[in-house]
Amino acid sequence: MGLSLAFHILFAAAGVALPLLMVLADVQYLRTKDAEYLTLSKRMAKGTAILFAVGAVSGTVLSFELGLLWPRFMGTFGEVIGLPFALEGFAFFTEAIFLGIYLYGRGRVSPGFHLFSGIAVAVSGAASAFFVTLVNACMNLPGGFRMENGRPADVDPVAAMFSPPWSHETVHVLISSYQSIAFLMAGIHAAFLLKNRADTFHRKAFGIAAAVACVTALLQPLSGDRSASGVAKDQPWKLAAMESQFVTEKGAPLRIGGWPDEETQTVRYALELPYGLSLLAFKDPHAEVTGLDRVPRDQWPNIRSVHVSFQVMVLSGGAMAALAVVTAFLAWRRRGLPDARWLLRAWLLAAPLGMLALEAGWMVTELGRQPWIMHGALRTADVVTPFHYISAPFWLFTAVYLFLGVTVAYLLYRQILSNPRSAEATAHGH
Repeated sequence: MGLSLAFHILFAAAGVALPLLMVLADVQYLRTKDAEYLTLSKRMAKGTAILFAVGAVSGTVLSFELGLLWPRFMGTFGEVIGLPFALEGFAFFTEAIFLGIYLYGRGRVSPGFHLFSGIAVAVSGAASAFFVTLVNACMNLPGGFRMENGRPADVDPVAAMFSPPWSHETVHVLISSYQSIAFLMAGIHAAFLLKNRADTFHRKAFGIAAAVACVTALLQPLSGDRSASGVAKDQPWKLAAMESQFVTEKGAPLRIGGWPDEETQTVRYALELPYGLSLLAFKDPHAEVTGLDRVPRDQWPNIRSVHVSFQVMVLSGGAMAALAVVTAFLAWRRRGLPDARWLLRAWLLAAPLGMLALEAGWMVTELGRQPWIMHGALRTADVVTPFHYISAPFWLFTAVYLFLGVTVAYLLYRQILSNPRSAEATAHGH
């Protein structure tokens, strides 16, 4: 399941963010009638179709794995988490319908309706991620039912869908999706501009992607701060694992980096900022932060994995935010798109940081919940299918993902390297 989700989450993020970039390019074309924006929109539409198809395959595999790997979990909590899964399916099919209209309706429907279909694709993609994240929020901090004889009773599906962490988790996931894809796209076009800064096509493409990347990179620290406060309040055990806070204390320090040692309950090589964690989590430098000493040892997650993943996410996000600040300042001072070679190189180097932060953040969420699949209600070890029963499907799925990954990389490589042809764009306009 971890392998499948690590693969699928990249395509899910692309399904959320790429349609937005596609629509922004289309809006620019309708506003300026510049054929290069139309070419850009068409390219992004093709990329969206490729990634949507692969995302559909990997998502289908995940739906089978829910039954294959976690039959007791779905049999026990299906009525609790079934509603957001059903709504996610509705959003998926809506996205598929309007993507078809957007791809094949250009020149056959009115420009306004064609643009509306693109907006519908973008909204449906975001809705799919929203509903799936609601399931994860319920697993992290269940609500809307009570346990009776090992099964949920008095289930309120709506209350379960909107369990306490839902608001900050969904916002954080959506922003991270836009941010990761925008940085990747900006880095790709920055590479082309490094070869030829006079290339107007890649300059326009870089401008759209960098604008979305800068906005999301500056919003994400605010979302992250809100998420950290929510976790500190509702899931203190997870905050303790993220920060390797082994002992409950007032005025807890914020640790940057470090290598946790569970045996000695220390964090080696960490830079500690006095009172930092209490201040960030509770806005009070002397607030008490719950440590792992208040959690039974058999309920500890893998502290080292959670802590290192959290550090990778934060440091990647910090680097992207710093680049966004510098880029925004230079754009304001120049009253235009900055294109210094050192800045373009920075964007090229930052291209994979969003994906890295996305994967690391997912690991924090999933590993930080262990040993529970439904926190406080059902342990992972009690419901997972033994590996010797599913070893063959595991290797089969691995082979499928490798094949899909190589195929997508090849198709997108050809799509990116193909020369933009404005004449073709003009001939096939709205």
